[in-house]
Amino acid sequence: MNLIDPALPIVRGQLDPQGRLVQADDRLSALNDRAGGGVGAPLAVPALARLARLAQRLGVLVSRAVVVAEGDEDIDMWVRAEPSATGVRLAITGWRPRRPWRGDMGGDRLADFVAVEGSWRFATDAALRLSHVSPEALARHGLDPQALLGQPLTRLFRLEEDRHGAVPMLGALAMRERLIDQPAELRGTGVKVTLCAAPLGDAMGGFAGIDGAVTERDAAPPAPAFAERLDAALRLPLGRIIAHADSIHAQAEGPLRQDYADYAADIASAGRHLLALVDDLVDLQAIERPDFRPAAEAIDLADVARRAAGLLQSRAAERRVRIDKPAPTEALPATGEFRRALQIMVNLIGNAVRYSPADAMVWVRGDIEDGRARVVVADQGKGIAAEDQARIFEKFERVDPSEPGGSGLGLYIARRLARAMGGDLTVDSAPGQGARFTFWLPGR
Repeated sequence: MNLIDPALPIVRGQLDPQGRLVQADDRLSALNDRAGGGVGAPLAVPALARLARLAQRLGVLVSRAVVVAEGDEDIDMWVRAEPSATGVRLAITGWRPRRPWRGDMGGDRLADFVAVEGSWRFATDAALRLSHVSPEALARHGLDPQALLGQPLTRLFRLEEDRHGAVPMLGALAMRERLIDQPAELRGTGVKVTLCAAPLGDAMGGFAGIDGAVTERDAAPPAPAFAERLDAALRLPLGRIIAHADSIHAQAEGPLRQDYADYAADIASAGRHLLALVDDLVDLQAIERPDFRPAAEAIDLADVARRAAGLLQSRAAERRVRIDKPAPTEALPATGEFRRALQIMVNLIGNAVRYSPADAMVWVRGDIEDGRARVVVADQGKGIAAEDQARIFEKFERVDPSEPGGSGLGLYIARRLARAMGGDLTVDSAPGQGARFTFWLPGR
């Protein structure tokens, strides 16, 4: 999908290998002159010069949104910097002046904040394929959340024109801006909705997808519960903090003092910890509702274990821990909800990796016992004393709170989910002998 409006004029420029502006269209030339530069001199607009240096250093085309300050205005633009043997070619679209942001909670910004608190949520990857949808909301309308994951955004929403005849989402995505009011319809249901969304960035500053919220227009949405409001208020700013900190740590804009790069890594790690806590609180609220019922699907618990191990392979490699997962040919037919079973396995294997010493092994073994599918996750950590083994399944409890780790909710949520699916989660451990967590589900 081409999100750049072809009707918008393209402003072009050419830099030589030393970063000097050798040719520019009138608008770029005038902007550069006002910044103190000129033809034949180094490009004087800092944001554009940085992007050109990045493209030249990496040797690849770099394309991203840029904001240039000029006097009392900011200029939004989308810049493509393409390196070549003769320097760097610039192509700028969406050149649009606007008033700069002010640090108050004025009407526009307040509306922006409230709009994010939609009645339910969705997210996409960089190709605008759905990576998350609120399953309870879709189930209310007879839609299958699992079937929609990985599908184009337009498979779920039919985007409508606004009163001006434009499709707001296309313009917002072209400029990598926050979207406030996109009218749409849930396909196949006739339900009218309004979308708001914000773009997500990756560590290199590229487009990584969108995080959005949906308000149903046909009926007043129920007031969001505390955890849902917390999720809506925190997820977008935390995502931005993590993305920017990762970009600084990767030194994407150029060399940086190592201690500053390390600080950025710490900021990203803290952001991920807070985001995980938000996820846990939302899950906690869901599983403690009286009407909570996981789906009863036909799943392969060995396949779930392999997928979880794959998701954690990079983290394990960083800690020099090996994961011995079930063989590709092994199958453990079971009944349960795939997403929830995967959540449990990621928690168990992730804990095993976190508490294992360097050069240790985490074993993931499965079998069928008494008609039940069972997976055992065993580690070589310091183990858990008998008096602590019941406590670790309680809310906000950890064996050693002084150690780096999660929120103390993971095992509580995992056991509640296992039991809600007709199974269970148990532990067998002793100090100095590692821990063995056993997760089982009804067979099929």
